Order: sequence, then structure tokens, then C-alpha cells
Amino acid sequence: MLDPDSRVGVARDSGVNRVRRSWARLRLSALPIVQCALGAALAWFVAHTVIGHVQPFFAPTAAVVSIGISFGARIKRSVELVVGVAVGIGIGDLFISNAGTGVWQIALVVAVAMALAVFLDGGSVITMQAAGSAVLVATLLPPSAGAGFSRMIDALVGGLVGVVMVAAIPLHPVRRAREQAAEILAVMGKSLSEGADGLLEQDRDKVRKALDAVRATQSQIDSLRSSLEGGREVIRISPLYWNWRDRLERVRATADPLDNAMRNTRVLLRRSLTLVNNDEILDPRLIDEVERLADAVEVVRKMMLADPGEQPDQAEAARVLRSVGRAARPELVAGAGLSAHVIFAQTRSIVVDLMQVCGVKRISAIALLPSTVANPPVRPVL
Repeated sequence: MLDPDSRVGVARDSGVNRVRRSWARLRLSALPIVQCALGAALAWFVAHTVIGHVQPFFAPTAAVVSIGISFGARIKRSVELVVGVAVGIGIGDLFISNAGTGVWQIALVVAVAMALAVFLDGGSVITMQAAGSAVLVATLLPPSAGAGFSRMIDALVGGLVGVVMVAAIPLHPVRRAREQAAEILAVMGKSLSEGADGLLEQDRDKVRKALDAVRATQSQIDSLRSSLEGGREVIRISPLYWNWRDRLERVRATADPLDNAMRNTRVLLRRSLTLVNNDEILDPRLIDEVERLADAVEVVRKMMLADPGEQPDQAEAARVLRSVGRAARPELVAGAGLSAHVIFAQTRSIVVDLMQVCGVKRISAIALLPSTVANPPVRPVL
């Protein structure tokens, strides 16, 4: 039971951490926000001033949606958006021109537009844009002669402006992904360290806190994959970063083993919690091995942020991981129970995964581990 002062301190730390995370999110999204703002203004200018449309509502809307904040699949989103707007406007014009506006007409227009969009593609952008465009035509922007064609042009202008903004003011195709990978590794390293402390002190709260932290990283991994896809698009459409293709592919190769390492960390901490709850005692040498693994994760994190030629590089990070792997010998769990064997196996699996992050082939990483009497550890199905 925490005393009042401790509770205040925990609440203060939690609030500070939330503010830091919020500022970190804003920092990562600052350039996409600028791109969206400038893209919306430029799309309106082109559609209104250059082309001469009186109310080019769909032009800035299309620009914002095609650029987006998510930094991934922007070209695909632009195409989906134009198709979705065309479907929605076409269905809306067809039905509202003949049936008028009303409750059942709106319901029918939205249903038909979404059904047709799903039939054509099934993507969320095309479906929602078809529905939204149909609603606008049915309510605020009633059909008129030539309006449908003009609105489709506006959507095309907005989509193209979005692509131009990404090419003209590009996000760095690699830096964002490296920072996200480093953040995931930071959570992993801290959680392993706290888990080791919890095992040493038989403190289930520490282990549970560490487990909760790694369980919350799936959204970060998804964002990393999205950033990697976005980086490929930037390299394709922006001449400024054409020479970064090889560097991006090396970072892309880390996504799957990093995901696997985080999954294995979850298994290790979940079994650690079971061990502490059952009042089992782990060999202190194995706890030290988990702590050493946490230190190695920090080296891998620094490697991920290092520019070419800086230290630690892949070779240095792999050397540190090899040292951890060689110490993971079967005598650490001689005569121990199932939980100890699972923690031991997951420690070895995490070493293999992280060595792949460092560019080592999986078969080579496994070969560097000390042999065991039992079969090599197999990653459990989660």
C-alpha cells in the first residue's frame, strides 16, 4: 500500500510521462501537419483560382486525406480517395436527381455507395469517401448540371497536390523509422531490466509493470511498418532521397525480427510473472543473464540511431549480443522447473532475433549459441 506522498509522486511521474509522450507524438507529426496545411491551401488555390470552380470543397479535402498523418501508402490513398469521391458523387447525383432528398433517400444513397465501393476495392478510404461524398451530395451540395464532373476534378486535383507536397517537402524516408525502432527497443530494454529486478526481488508488481509495457508496443510496431512503407513511397517520388534506397531496405529487414523479439520478451515476462506468483526461485546467474540482455538491447537501440560510420555499428552490437548468447548455457537451468526453462529459452530466442536486427542471418545466429541437451528453443505460437 503506497503512502499519500508516494501516490502523489507516482501520479506526478505519470503525468510528466504522458506530456513527454504527447510532445514526442507532436514532434513526429509536425512535418505531416505542415504538409496537410500547405496542401489544402494549394489544392483550393488550384481548383478555385486556376481552374475556376466556385466551391471546390473536395480539392482541399482530398489533399488532406491523401497526405494524412500516418506516413504510409499515400499514393494508394490518393487513388482510393478519387475513386471513392467519384463513386459517391455518381451515386448521389443519380439517386438524388431522380428521388429527391429525404430520410430514406440518404439511407439508400449511403448504402449503395458503400456497397459499390466495397465491391470495387474494399479499402477503408474508398468506402468512407464514397459514403461521405454521397451524404454531401444528398444534403449540402445538391446535384446540378456539370457538378459531378467538377467535383471529381477537384478530388483529382487534391490527390495530385497531396503527392506533390510529399515529393516537394518530404519526410526523411529512414530517420522516422529508425527513431520508432529505437523507441520500441527502449521499451524492451527497460522492461527486461525491470523484469530482472522483479525476479531478483520476487516483486510481482515490477514484473507485471514490465509485462504491461511490452504488451502496449504493438501499435508502435504497426506504426514502424507504416513508416517503412511511407519511406518507400518517398524514395519513389522524391529525387532528394533516391540514394537512400539501400539504407531503407536494411531498416526494413529489421521489422520482422524486432517484432519477434518483442513477442519473445512478452513470453519471457509472462512466464517470469508466473514464476514469482508461484514463489519459485530462479538461479541468480539466469537473472544476471536477463539483465545483461537488457544492456545489450540498449546497445542495439543506439546502433539503430547511429548514422553510417558511427558507433555502435551492426558489428559492435552483434558482438555484445554474442557475448550474452555464449553465456546462456544449459547449466543455468540444470534441475530447474518449467518456468526457468522457458525464461532460458526465450532469452536465447531474443538474442537470435536481435542478432538478425544487426544483420546476422538467423541460421548463423543460432549456430553461435551454446548447444543444449534438448532441442533448440522454438518460438511459441502466441
